[in-house]
Order: sequence, then structure tokens, then C-alpha cells
Amino acid sequence: MPPIEAILEENERLLGQVSTMEQQMAAMQARIEWLTRQVFGAGKSEKFDRSQLLLELEELTVAVAATEAPTETISYERQKPRHKGREVPAEHFADVPVKEAVEIIPEEVKADPQLYEKIGQEETFEIDVTPPKLFKRLFIRPKYRHRIDRARPPVIAPAMKRPLEGSYASAGLLAWIMLSKYVDHLPLYRQEKMSVRWGASISRKSMARWVEVVAEWLKPIYNRMREQLLQGDYLQADETPVRYHDPDIKKGKTEQGWLWAMSRPGGDVIFQWRLSRRHGEVVKLLGDYKGVLQSDGYEAYRAYAASRPDVIWVGCWAHARRRFREALQESPVAAGFILQLIGNLYHMERTWDEKALTGARVRVARRQSDFPMTLGLLKKTLLVLRRRALPRSGLGKACQYMLNHWEQLVRHCQHGQTRLDTNLMENAIRPTAIGKKNWMFIGHPQAGERSAIIYSIVGSCQRHNIDPLSYLRDVLTRLPTMSNQDDLASLCPGLWQTPRS
Repeated sequence: MPPIEAILEENERLLGQVSTMEQQMAAMQARIEWLTRQVFGAGKSEKFDRSQLLLELEELTVAVAATEAPTETISYERQKPRHKGREVPAEHFADVPVKEAVEIIPEEVKADPQLYEKIGQEETFEIDVTPPKLFKRLFIRPKYRHRIDRARPPVIAPAMKRPLEGSYASAGLLAWIMLSKYVDHLPLYRQEKMSVRWGASISRKSMARWVEVVAEWLKPIYNRMREQLLQGDYLQADETPVRYHDPDIKKGKTEQGWLWAMSRPGGDVIFQWRLSRRHGEVVKLLGDYKGVLQSDGYEAYRAYAASRPDVIWVGCWAHARRRFREALQESPVAAGFILQLIGNLYHMERTWDEKALTGARVRVARRQSDFPMTLGLLKKTLLVLRRRALPRSGLGKACQYMLNHWEQLVRHCQHGQTRLDTNLMENAIRPTAIGKKNWMFIGHPQAGERSAIIYSIVGSCQRHNIDPLSYLRDVLTRLPTMSNQDDLASLCPGLWQTPRS
């Protein structure tokens, strides 16, 4: 009979093998699910070699079957979120003006109105829409001559200054075209077809020219907004790919450009167009900025901050959390515990917001007093899970990512003006992602800068809860009448005021 030590040693070895096999199987199962989505998911299969994916999927299925071991089902409870009550139509459309009131008289009353008296009424409503219609605004400039001195030349009032001299496009029409493309994501060729229903056909060539003119008018405001952002002490930065077509290089081919974006909570949003994602583009985007810089884990931002002692790089908790969310099905207990700890940080932040503890000094004090316990437990758990999880598993990668960026993530405890994540920045970028699904690519590399300018303007309007149509209509009316010496600060979306009628 073998000694007890040998039995225990053998048992421990077998338990280790079982644990390794379970992790391998979970990682392969997650890979199978990912491959299945790529092969059979909507809009995915055309981007990959289908036969190669099917072969890999079959091999992984066989491998999982070979390593399959008895598993234990683990369940956990979570609190069901409370949903707000459904808003009734009368409340939802309370601010919609009444354009027409129709009184419906019963037939009995119509037949003999003297026999009836009104004791009350019931009101219901329906919502209708007036489609866009083109109309002309006629400018009449009478000519006059002097009654006595006939040698004098005729007198006539100067023509009104408009954004595009010699064109029939008003500031209102230009604003509508910009809004339709950059807010409603309607390509110009669709607007060309829709214009027939507006009352007259407008060519996309004309509209493309108008986009260029509007961008030139808005560029000084755009530059002023960028200067104001860089003068602050806190920035969030991100970038998103956009395809573009350069007819001078490859006919019928598109290349990948990038919209680089920067903002800060409550401030303007600035996009800059670049043809690459090289590290040097961050320098062009931020220049000699001094302050706190928040981004995802892209190394270009790390390199920029490392080369400048006046720049402090902080991380994004949403990017770190997202990886554990993806590993939740593979490792529900471990990933769920990490998500619970991160959620505790967000819960404390929401509590402070509700109590209006928003000052930078107050927020720093709160973070330094309340965060350490959660952060300490979180790091210890990450170190343990990293040793136990397979490096290539979803949980292993999530732990490694968070530990690699741990220093940047905990720096929020020293800076009270920061947000824990860059979700506001991603929300500002999201409209560009929706738009490029419709217009697919930018027609020329030079057109990228125009899109960046207009996206910055309309995105900043939305950030400040300003109607972009009212803003563009007013600004495009006022800019042609201003000189180079006029201060443009009042025209920036953050300071713009709705003009009185």
C-alpha cells in the first residue's frame, strides 16, 4: 500500500491537470463561439475566408470534445434593474405645438342645435408632419437717381453678404444640407434624390461645393475651439478609422484614414483628419499640451506622455472592464467578481455625483479615502487569477491588460477632475461611425479635413444641448458680415446664444 504522502502528491497532480484541462476547454469554447459568430453572424462572413474558418471551427470542436471533463454548474444572483414606467403619448408630445384644431360635432346636434347645450368636451390628438419644402426669398434693391443733379450715378443699396456669393444657397439651406449629412448621416447622392420632393432638384456637385464653403467659413471657429481645449488641464483622446478614396493614386481603391478626436467632459469636441495612426500624429493633435491626458491603452499616447514631463497619462476603466465582460461566459465566477469590484468604484462615483461633490479637490480626497480598499483587493485578485488562468484565455488576457495599465488606472486618485472612463469621448465619436456606414468612404483625402471641421461643430453643439440647425443658420448668416478683427469667441458652441427673432 503506497504511503499517504504519495497519494496526496498524486491527487494534487491530478487536480492540477483537471484544472488546466478545464481552462483549456473554456478558452477553446470561447474561441468556437467567436468563430461561429464570424461564420454565421450577420454581416461577418464576407470579411473572412469562410472555408478556413469552418476548418478551424471543426478542429476546435473536436479538441473540446477530447478534453471535456465533468463540469459544475455555478449560478449567481443579480438585482434586476428597475425600469421607468412607460411614458404616455400625451406627456411625450406635450411640447409639440398645435397647428390645427378640428371640432367634431355630433350629427344629432347638427340637426337641431337648439335642443342641446355644451357641458364639456373630450380631447384626443394625432401627430402629423410637414415635409421640407424649398421656397424663395426675393431681395429687391430699387435704383434711384438724383432729381436735380442728373449727372450723378444711380444709387442702389449694396447686395447682402451671404456665405456663397453668386449662389442661390441661403444660410438656412446650407445648414440643412450639413445637418442632413453630418447629423442624420444622409449621403449627398441621397439628398440629391430627396430634393425633388422638396420642390426642385439640387445636384450633389453643388452640395459638395457647399460643404467645402461651409467648412472654410467654420474653420476659424474650429481653430478657436481647439486652442481653448488645449489651454485646459484635462483632455480625453481617441481615434477612429475612416476609409477615403484618392483618385490620384488608385482608381477604384480606398485607403484607410483616421479621425483623431479630443475633448473634455462638458467641453467642445475636436476632430482632426490624418492619413495614418502613427505615433507622430498624437503630437500634431495635442501639440505642446500640458495637463492630464486620458485615453485607451494605445502606445502612442503612452509615448507622448513619457516624452513630456508636463503631461500625465491616466487610463480608462471602461476598456479594462470590457475585457472581463467578454470573459464572463468563459469564467463567470472570477470575471464576475472583478466586475463587481470595478462596479463598486463606479457606484462610489455616482454617489458623489448625486451629492454634488464635483470639485476637483473634494473628489481627490474622496478617492484617496474610499478607493484604496477596493483597489487593493482588486489587484490581489488579479495577481492570483493571472497565475491560475491560461495566458491565452479571455480571463488571462483581461488580467494581464489591467495589470499592464494598473499605474495609469490608479492615477485617478491623484486627479479629481478626471472621469473613470472615456465613454463621453466614445459617444462623441459614435456618430461618425454611423455616418461612414451610409456614405462608406470620404471622396478625397482633402475632404477629410472638411468633415473633421463640421463634425467638430455639430458634435460640440450636441454636447452643449444646442440645436445644430439653429446654430449653423445663425453663424453662417453672421460670419460673412464680420471682419478679421471681430472676436469669434461668442460664436463657439459653448458660448453661443440663441438669437432673438
